Amino acid sequence: MAPTRAAPFSDSSALIDFVINRGNGVKGLSELGLETLPEQYIQPLEERMCMTNIVPEESIPVIDMSNWEDPEVAKLICNAASEWGFFQIINHGVPVEVLENVKDATYRFFNLPVEVKNMYSKEHSPSKNVKFGTSFAPHAEKALEWKDYLSLFYVSDEEAFALWPYVCREQVLEYMKKSKVVIKQLLKVLMKGLNVNEIDEAKESMLMGSMRTNLNYYPICPNPELTVGIGRHSDVSTLTILLQDEIGGLFVRGNKKDSWIHIPPIKGSLVINVGDALQIMSNGRYKSVEHRVFANGTTNRISVSIFVNPRPTDMIGPLTELVASGEEPIYKQILYSDYVKHFFHKPHDGKKTIEFAEI
Repeated sequence: MAPTRAAPFSDSSALIDFVINRGNGVKGLSELGLETLPEQYIQPLEERMCMTNIVPEESIPVIDMSNWEDPEVAKLICNAASEWGFFQIINHGVPVEVLENVKDATYRFFNLPVEVKNMYSKEHSPSKNVKFGTSFAPHAEKALEWKDYLSLFYVSDEEAFALWPYVCREQVLEYMKKSKVVIKQLLKVLMKGLNVNEIDEAKESMLMGSMRTNLNYYPICPNPELTVGIGRHSDVSTLTILLQDEIGGLFVRGNKKDSWIHIPPIKGSLVINVGDALQIMSNGRYKSVEHRVFANGTTNRISVSIFVNPRPTDMIGPLTELVASGEEPIYKQILYSDYVKHFFHKPHDGKKTIEFAEI
């Protein structure tokens, strides 16, 4: 049967039913072979990527982590976190095999039959900690984003084996386990950069007390120039660890006005970015930067992100060591779960979420 070339939906509710309620996602839309993008995905002009704003000669730092103890490496990490908010790391100790396995597992999940994936949708999932979805906040967005995802909130290995999809649970757990070593090293370095020389159990729990892994799928898109894979936003995490495939499409806000910088995929590398929680805890010394993802008109793309977060019950604010040394706090103490709820109850809107925490 020839693919459908015109949108087969009589109205917006029919499209929402197909994409969200029936669990087809944008992968299902893409596989219809549409020639034109459904209007529900057409972004306002100001949210579309303007190629003239891309700065091709600029790139975020790439840091070789072969020698963690080298003071120069620590300096590079802290400078990248304060000046760019993003950096890539190579020779970080997470085996390439682990990275390749979790990418393969991501494809396996999204290639499952729709009825199997839909078992993990918000309406059908056995747990609020496991969610298959599409776009970002469909209930709040005026224009949808061209992305499907599986979100896995880690509680324990036992829960993961009981509730996470069997096609990816082992690979995601191994990726998280191996990455945790890197995360602890990065946080140790970043805290020392703030003259916080000891990370006790309470502080470690606040920095990385909860973790969520998202498997992201960006299928081939008709008219990719009219939409986005992910809109402009900063993460609400302490740190985000991102594994890209070889396709590319992630852009970060540059230091020049309205400039964007592409983060090219480097085989075996991990992309690290500062989240809002760390910007708040560092009293603005480390910066959480806007980023976005292009839609792609020729190739399916995946990525895997680990969000390293405070616990939902944690109060976060500028670290006591910084305030005690005389720094004027620019953020208030807030309940982390309130901050996260604020983020998820609205569309992606650049850096506006941080205003929720400002004094």
